[in-house]
Amino acid sequence: MSILRFLLFPISLLYDLVTRFRNYFYDVGIFKSKTFNIPIIAVGNLSVGGTGKTPQIEYLIRFLQKKYKVGVLSRGYSRRTKGFIKLENTHTSEDVGDEPLQYFKKFPKILVAVDENRANGIQELQQKQPLDIVLLDDAFQHRKVKADCYILLTKYDDLYTDDFLLPTGNLRENIKGAKRAHIIVVTKCPVDLSSEKQQDIKIKLKATQQQHVFFSNIKYYNSTSGFLNIPLESLSDYEILLVTGIANPAPLASFIKAKANKVHHLIYSDHHHFSSKEIDIMITKYAAITSEKKLLLTTEKDYMRLSGKISFLSYLEMSTNFMEGDSQFIASVKLFLNESNLSIKGLE
Repeated sequence: MSILRFLLFPISLLYDLVTRFRNYFYDVGIFKSKTFNIPIIAVGNLSVGGTGKTPQIEYLIRFLQKKYKVGVLSRGYSRRTKGFIKLENTHTSEDVGDEPLQYFKKFPKILVAVDENRANGIQELQQKQPLDIVLLDDAFQHRKVKADCYILLTKYDDLYTDDFLLPTGNLRENIKGAKRAHIIVVTKCPVDLSSEKQQDIKIKLKATQQQHVFFSNIKYYNSTSGFLNIPLESLSDYEILLVTGIANPAPLASFIKAKANKVHHLIYSDHHHFSSKEIDIMITKYAAITSEKKLLLTTEKDYMRLSGKISFLSYLEMSTNFMEGDSQFIASVKLFLNESNLSIKGLE
C-alpha cells in the first residue's frame, strides 16, 4: 500500500459508512429495488476492475443462448454517450463502450444494450424484443434492480477478504456485501490449484452454506484472430508489439512472453481512449521492429477500440474455464433461477 493511500484511510472510513447505510436502506426496504417478471442474472465484483467479468458474461451467453432469448445490459463504461442505446452495426466503442460492443459482435443472436439506469434499460430491452433472460454486466452494486441470481467474482491473487475500501484499497463496498451473492467465483486461478488450497480459500471467504463457490482460470484460444491468424505454437518465430488497455495486463503479458521470440509491451489504463498521437506511436514502434516475422497484438477488448484505427492489428481471445467442469456451475445457476419461481421456459 502506498503512503498516499494510507493517508486517505479516514476517507475510506467515511466511504464505508456511506455504503453501509445505503445497503442497509435497501435491505430493510427504505430504498426500493425494482423486480421484473423475467430472470435477471447480475455479474460483478466488490473490487475495482480486473476480475474477469467479460469472459464470465460470455460464458453465460454461450450456455443460455442455446435455448433462450438473451439480453445483455451494461452501463457502457467509458462511453461518450448517455441514456439507453440498443447496439447496432454502426456503433463504435466510443458510442457504447468496448465490452458491450464485444458482446454484440461476438454473439449476433442476442440483444445488447447500454444504459446507466439499469431498471430503465431492462424495460427498454423488453419493449424492443420479448426476452427469456437478462444478464447485467458489472451490476453487483446496482441495487435499484433486484436480480434473481448474483454472481460475485474475486481474483485468486487478490481476494476481497485481503482488500480494503476505496481509496485506501480497491473495494467498492464492505466485504459484508458478499453475503448478497448466490454464487462466488474465484477467477484467474493457477491451473494446478489443489483441492486443499481451494478449501482454504473457501474458509477465508467465509461463504455461507447457501452460497456456491467455484474456481476458474483463463483459457486462451489456440490462435490469434484479426489481421493474422497465427497458432500459438508458432509465436516463438515472432517478435511482438503487445498493446494493452485493461485493468490487469500482467497475466496476458506473461503468457505471451512465454510463447513469443521477443515481446515489447505498451501499457495503457483500463478502457483507455487511444489518441491519434498514441496510434502513431504504436505504428512507429511496430515499423521499427526489424524481424522478418512480427505481430502487432492486443486483447479482444482493446481490439474493439483500435480495429478501426489500425488495419494490421491482431488480438487474442480468451474464455472462462471452470476447474470443477461446466456441469456443476451450470446446475448452480439453474438452481437459483428456478428458485425465483418465475415463469420461464423450464431451464431443464
